[in-house]
Order: sequence, then C-alpha cells, then structure tokens
Amino acid sequence: MELPVTEISPAQAPLLNLMGHDRQALESYFASLGEKPFRATQVLKWVHQQGICDFSAMTNLSKSLRASLSSQAAFVVPEIINDQISEDGTRKWLLRLADGNSIETVFIPESGRGTLCVSSQVGCALNCSFCATARQGFNRNLSAAEIIGQLRLANQLLVSDDNERPVTNVVMMGMGEPLLNYKNVIQAMTLMQEDFAYGLSKRRVTLSTSGLLPEMQSLSEDCPVSLAVSLHAPDDDLRNELVPINRKYPVAKLMQACRDYTNGLPHQKITFEYVMLADVNDTDLHARKLAKLVANVPCKINLIPFNPFTNSGYKSSSLSRINRFRDILMQKGIMTVTRKTRGEEIDAACGQLAGEFMDRTRRSERLHQVQITGDIH
Repeated sequence: MELPVTEISPAQAPLLNLMGHDRQALESYFASLGEKPFRATQVLKWVHQQGICDFSAMTNLSKSLRASLSSQAAFVVPEIINDQISEDGTRKWLLRLADGNSIETVFIPESGRGTLCVSSQVGCALNCSFCATARQGFNRNLSAAEIIGQLRLANQLLVSDDNERPVTNVVMMGMGEPLLNYKNVIQAMTLMQEDFAYGLSKRRVTLSTSGLLPEMQSLSEDCPVSLAVSLHAPDDDLRNELVPINRKYPVAKLMQACRDYTNGLPHQKITFEYVMLADVNDTDLHARKLAKLVANVPCKINLIPFNPFTNSGYKSSSLSRINRFRDILMQKGIMTVTRKTRGEEIDAACGQLAGEFMDRTRRSERLHQVQITGDIH
C-alpha cells in the first residue's frame, strides 16, 4: 500500500505549519477556531497515521472546517533533494528546509526493527573533535515540525504492503545536540509517543546527548525517554579534548546526573557511547578507568569504531584492540557491545552526517585555515 503524497510547498510557508503540533497544541488551535478538542485527534490520525496532509481529504471534518483550515494552515515537511541506499540497506536522505539549509536523516533496517536517526539542529553547536557534523559548524535549531517531519517522511517513503509502520525506533542521534534545542525536541518526541500519531513507547525513543546536566534533569521530568550519553573518555583531561562541553560539566558530575536520571525509572539503563580512536582512548588503562567510572551507574556501553572523514586527524582502533577493550569491560561485569558500522560508504555512519548550510559560527572557516597552516592536532 502506497500512501498518498500530498506535500505542501515551502513557498506556502505564510500558512501556519501544524506539522510539529502535538495533541495539546492542536487542541488549543482548534479551540481558537471554536471547535471541539476531539478535532485534534482526528487530524493527528489523518496526518501521522494515514499520511494525509490535504485538509480537503479529511472526510470526517465538516466542509466548512476543511475550507477554513485550507485557507490558514498546512502540514509542511522538508523537501527530499537526495536519496541514497547503501549495500547493507541503510538509507540516507538529504532534506532541504524552507530557508534553504539542509540536513540529513538516516534509516537503519534490521531484523524485526527499523531505526530512524533524526537530526535536531542544522549543524551542531558543540565542537566534538572527532565529529564531521561538528566540523561544519552551526546555523540554527530545527523546529518541532522539521524534526517530526523527518519521521513523517520516512514512514511514508518506506511503507510497503506488508510493513505499514517501518520505523519502529527513533534515535535523536543525527545532526546536532538535542538538549540544546530542548523545547522543540520535547514537543517532537511527545508526538512520536502520541497514541494517535506514531505510538512509540519511551523505550523506543532514544535521545543522545554530550551531557548537558540541567537539561538532563528536566528531561527526566518532562519526557523520560531512553538516554544515551556520548562519553568517549574515562577522565576529564581526555574528555576536555574530545568533548569540550566537559569543561562545563565534568565527568564526576555527569556520572551523578546519569545516576539521578535512572532513579525512579524501572529497568532504565544509560547507554554510554564510546568512539574508538586509535592510540587516543583505546588502551587497556583507558578500559580499566572506564570500568571504574561507570561501575555504580546502571548502564551498557556501545563501542563505536571511528568512521573516518577528510582531515579528521584520527584513525579507528583495530578490531583486535576493540575486542580487547570490550573484553576488559565485560570481565568487570559491564554489558558492552561493539556497534556494527552501517552505511559507511554513503557517509551515513555515526559521526559522518553533514548537511549543506551557512555556518554562523565560522568554525568550518577557522578549521580550514588551521589545516592550511598545519595539522589540527
């Protein structure tokens, strides 16, 4: 079954874009029109479950309401400008936004599940040294509509006769630091979990953060989804270099925030992401220090082979070194897995996403000058 494609041109942007409105926001909108709250659930089902964005096709709304809505509102999604599929089935879309910026979204198919990697910013406001997205700099936060629009598009494009809901899991691990776009990310994740929209459970929505402590606390209260923390180092000296936000929120405080996040959340484990950089953070000593650091945090660790990009200055650890690192952690009783690299040949792997946009931070320009005069590291 192929869903009807009823995309709205970004040129019509003066219309109110309702794509990012959760049920509460839609109920308020319909109340302002003198309509009953149940109109919100009707429209949510049409748009997010049946793939219909054209008000005229929403047959359980009155003709007068359909006409009124068509004149003042719309459901706008990003425009697809490139669609790539890797040999392992990983699919990456380059999406153009209404202002001309573009972002990337990745779908990873696996047996019994389909994971969508969703972006939250145009670029990234942080500056992790091993990340291709960070090297590009930063332009702006995405709206809730632009975030949920990625899921809406993926479900529409991937639908088939035997798989009507191909996206079973969402990870906020695309371009950007989600907790720096807190309000819009929360609104989008609320829609992801809405029974009348996508109906994803909290365990099937994962937010990845570099460790913004105040926002982590708010997240545990506002929308306690699964949490992944980009750790990448077992101590402050090294993490300051790899993940500069650590200078503001050091490792000890981050571990306490992780323990706090799991309190009151049954069976909740923090996923620590650890990119494996040859001769940087991958020695036996690093593994033992990491085991000691996370010993009293309910967690599992994902070891991520570094995905190279031009002028990164880093190399991936060898498979034997990664296996040795994993074994040390496992011997300490810490659940550890090595993440399989997916979509590497189409630059869809972890840390490789890079859209097209104007860098407001001029970070990419400064890095280019450094590369001309000498090695970044």
